[in-house]
Amino acid sequence: MKRFWVSVALACSAPVSAIAAEGERVEVRGEIIDTWCYYSGVMGGPDAVVGTAHHTCALWCSAGGIPVGLLGEDGDVYMVLKIEGDDASASGDTQLRLASHEVTADGMLYRRDGLNYLVVEEVVTDHGITNLSHDIYGPVPGFAIPEPAE
Repeated sequence: MKRFWVSVALACSAPVSAIAAEGERVEVRGEIIDTWCYYSGVMGGPDAVVGTAHHTCALWCSAGGIPVGLLGEDGDVYMVLKIEGDDASASGDTQLRLASHEVTADGMLYRRDGLNYLVVEEVVTDHGITNLSHDIYGPVPGFAIPEPAE
């Protein structure tokens, strides 16, 4: 038992830099997405939960506290921990304004356990909503409309 507490004390006294993930400055271009619908598949596949077909839902999810992500042109998803001007990862004015927008973001990338975390220090360019997925799925995809109760 004494050995356990010595190990805990040594681990707690380790310098923070030895524990913290090393960040890397990056510039990423991609779409600000609703991470809940993207990962859960509750509203359809990954192609259906981006762009204009999913814009309204993305607003509701972010307003409800679901963290936003950035779906990079490289296909990787970056969990956004913070966007310039807002200290949160969801429901802030910036997250709501940028929902479904394609942006070029400058910030710090942290990788841990196979996940990408992004602290956006500056939205370099807001390209607006460029993914017109409603042309394919409609403004509310049919599979997202619940069946009437019997």
